[in-house]
Amino acid sequence: MASRNATSGAASSGRNGGIDSKTTRSPTSSFVRPLLTDLYQLTMAYAYWCSGRHEEHAVFDCFFRKNPFKGEYTHFAGLSEVIALLDSFEYTESDVAYLKTVMPNVKEGFFEWIATLDCSRVKVYALKEGSVAFPRIPLLRVEGPLAICQLLETTILNLTNFASLVMTNAARMRRAAGYDKTLLEFGLRRAQGPDGALSASRYAYYGGFDGTSNLMAGKTFGINAKGTHAHAFVCSYSSPDQIPNKQLNGVDFWELVNSHRKKNGWMHTNEGELAAFVAYALAFPHGFLALVDTYDTLQSGVPNFLAVALALQELGYKPLGIRLDSGDLAYLSRKARAMFQRVAQDHALPSFEKFIIVASNDINENVLNALNEQGHSIDAFGIGTNLVTCQAQPALGMVFKLVEVNGKPAVKLSNDFVKATLPSKKKAFRIVGREGKALLDVLMGENEASPEPGRRLLCRHPFIERKRVYVTPAAVIPLLECVWDGPNGGPTSPETTSEDVRKYASSQLKLVREDHLRSLNPTPYKVSVSDELYRYVHELWMDNVPIPDLG
Repeated sequence: MASRNATSGAASSGRNGGIDSKTTRSPTSSFVRPLLTDLYQLTMAYAYWCSGRHEEHAVFDCFFRKNPFKGEYTHFAGLSEVIALLDSFEYTESDVAYLKTVMPNVKEGFFEWIATLDCSRVKVYALKEGSVAFPRIPLLRVEGPLAICQLLETTILNLTNFASLVMTNAARMRRAAGYDKTLLEFGLRRAQGPDGALSASRYAYYGGFDGTSNLMAGKTFGINAKGTHAHAFVCSYSSPDQIPNKQLNGVDFWELVNSHRKKNGWMHTNEGELAAFVAYALAFPHGFLALVDTYDTLQSGVPNFLAVALALQELGYKPLGIRLDSGDLAYLSRKARAMFQRVAQDHALPSFEKFIIVASNDINENVLNALNEQGHSIDAFGIGTNLVTCQAQPALGMVFKLVEVNGKPAVKLSNDFVKATLPSKKKAFRIVGREGKALLDVLMGENEASPEPGRRLLCRHPFIERKRVYVTPAAVIPLLECVWDGPNGGPTSPETTSEDVRKYASSQLKLVREDHLRSLNPTPYKVSVSDELYRYVHELWMDNVPIPDLG
């Protein structure tokens, strides 16, 4: 992923203008362009163009049908990249030349039309980035000329599916770990290429992680970069002879460390490992954190760390702690903490009891829950593969469906009723109860009166007739707001920062009941339609379903 700037918006002259007529927002990746799409979007656009339908006004809904990770909530992410796509949407001369090679039998006039396209006639309504979202509620509603909206489908899904999945995965891990723990994203080497890696770092931070090992993500998105050393560093040392200068503050640091080693009876430890720790401490006396499981965690790694820590403390430095990367993390963390406490008491150094214990080693949400059940003494978790690749569920399944053309509903039916669409332009609201928690989300027709606090409302299951409920809202939260108004300049609000989205996402979870958020057997959250929309949609379905003739 090639970063154009430190945020998602590069300053340049643009056709749309928006909030600042002198700037155009550019996607983080230079590959996010109109050609980042499926060929069938172009073939459909050409067919629309040939039949003269390409300018018809269309409405598309972008939504998902099922929450990921067997859960009952999803965080919506990727909106800022969608807005940047809309603001920079343009087929270049080389794009058009390439399309001519892919579609050799297409009329020249189509390519001339393609070369003029931008999103100045498109409007997008969306949930705020970081919002807690639920199935069938449109995350985005895209309105504008039919062919142009169609051309946006694949790229929008690419920018939001993975982003929302990773953010949700991170948020679930944050809940499992606890809000008092530090979470670090360590997934660069296991991610699906540079684009997947940078996206994962960004959206993991949105979901509640505190830092990343990925320096490019740190620079691009303003995320704290974290890291110390790996096993290779420890293995590279076999003796103190490999440390040419052992002086720290005018003291032979190796001898000082060795004296503490002898006083505490730790002479059985691996000397090469101790040499590595000394070399690292000499390089980073203010930030000494040691990986202690290269040879034997409790018999060598922790004692060697403590010997170096005592020497640093004597010279006025504050060592940080250790990292565990293998073994029984709950057991090892408790034993290591006990060793810290014993040394703290023996040497009257209470700060030693509070050394940080970082754990890595193939951690996922289930491991975090298991560690909590077993009892552990871990302060921070470094999580890589299971976070950035979303091994528990590799895709969200967000879809982009046509719901209206020229003011007329567009209906998609299926033998599997959950795949049927809810046609026409719709509004969405979150209904909040007296206790300040969300009761349900409700979809309504665009022209229906919006729900009001204190006014009783009948809400129905979209498909099952007998499932219905009355609610009296204490508060009503409109979910969809205009985020892109092409005819009036483009973006409707300033760009959000990573910290903005992160804080908003955290506040969103406070609206949701705990039983909806729990990882094991969560209570399903109700997503309903108004009585008027229910009757309208079911009449449309009946009108469009063929009646079989069994005669």
